[in-house]
Amino acid sequence: MTVTNKRPAPPKDQFRERYKRHDVVAGYVFILPLMAGILIFYIIPIFQTFYYSLTEWGMFGGTSFVGFKNYERLVKDDYVWHSLLNTLRYTVMLVPASIILSIFFATLLNMGIRGKSVYRVVYFLPAVTMTTAAALVWKFIFNAEYGPVNGLLGKLGVKGPAWITDSRTALLVLVVVAVWLGLGKNIILYLAGLQGIPRTYYEAAEIDGAGTFRRFFSITLPLLTPTMFLQMTTTIISSLQLYDTIFVIFKEENPVLRSVVSVAYQFYRQMYVFNDKGYAAAIAILLLAVTLVITAFNFSMQGKWVNYD
Repeated sequence: MTVTNKRPAPPKDQFRERYKRHDVVAGYVFILPLMAGILIFYIIPIFQTFYYSLTEWGMFGGTSFVGFKNYERLVKDDYVWHSLLNTLRYTVMLVPASIILSIFFATLLNMGIRGKSVYRVVYFLPAVTMTTAAALVWKFIFNAEYGPVNGLLGKLGVKGPAWITDSRTALLVLVVVAVWLGLGKNIILYLAGLQGIPRTYYEAAEIDGAGTFRRFFSITLPLLTPTMFLQMTTTIISSLQLYDTIFVIFKEENPVLRSVVSVAYQFYRQMYVFNDKGYAAAIAILLLAVTLVITAFNFSMQGKWVNYD
């Protein structure tokens, strides 16, 4: 008679618990590089910037702690608050225009039109275009003397304005460039949202006698609100960081620079033109605070108009 020493099999709950712990550990291992990148390139620089905003930098890099002196100067700086007003005006103009045009073109591309794939590629091209290159092209397009926009208006018997050197139209130029650059990416988002709406909703509405506009405003638009919220949030955050198109299209000697200067551009001027790094850091903290407040307000209001059903 042979005796075999066999351990009793562990209960299934122990296996399940062991594999559950293994999955948790594996999950943390996979997200560790991302979390390390966020910590190194985002979290730590925020605290460094706040510390630098409490200092004053010398000509050769030496620093001295000055407390909240830079913030006291910030409160009294009318130019910074004017740049913040310009940034908010730009955001208010950009967000509705971007949402309306993106939904319009996405709806057209979602229909059964011929050459739909070609149109999708054409609309997405601006998304892969360098911002600097696009700004240079648009600077030529809006040139008052030989730009194609004023050339077309001249053929229609209309004298075109000096788009880039007129304070009444300068901000509009920036909005047009931003809408064009972001249109392709936003159309892709809305196309995904439109294709996720079940066809049964539209079939039921047609049976009830709902027309095209009624179906759009009663079915399509409410079910696109999550996508609208995503686009609105990302567009607001990016618009508050407006800098590069101002730098390319408008120069320091441009007489209308004051009417388009943004907070981010003011940060650039203080940091690299005037070499006032401590005050520039205070401006960066102001921009961060404004972005956080607006984003928090958006998230607090989403429950009143965003439909997740």
